[in-house]
Amino acid sequence: MAAIDELKTLLREDIRQLDVLADLLLQEKEALASADITPLHELTEEKNQILGTIRDRARQKIHHLVNMGYRPDAGEPSRFIRAGGTDDLYQLWKAADQKMRECQSLNQNNGRVVGHLQKRLARVTDIFRGASGQQKLYGAQGQQTNVSSSTVFASA
Repeated sequence: MAAIDELKTLLREDIRQLDVLADLLLQEKEALASADITPLHELTEEKNQILGTIRDRARQKIHHLVNMGYRPDAGEPSRFIRAGGTDDLYQLWKAADQKMRECQSLNQNNGRVVGHLQKRLARVTDIFRGASGQQKLYGAQGQQTNVSSSTVFASA
């Protein structure tokens, strides 16, 4: 039973930190929307710290589950927990999973905003270089690159 209690403690801490991470992601979204991006560096450091501790706890949770009889090749841990009959542990697991999915969604939205900002910056840079009317090609990763008629293919 000690492993179950430890898992519950780890899951409660995950839920608490995932709430903090969701708040940080919302602050990041606001910072990306504003002209002042100075808070982004601090937000990124805080996010990385939280993610590091969540990863550490994930290892601890798997270790406790293995001690309880879980085999990683047997499927998702949630199935094992549900089959174990401890409903409160399963509810904590589901709540932590839901919080994680919420954070993933917020992070994906912020990633799209960053992508749009990068495209906008590339367009402005092209205008400054005088390359805004030139044709563009797509690279392997889907990024656009200018085709310049003054590109040097070889030199003697």
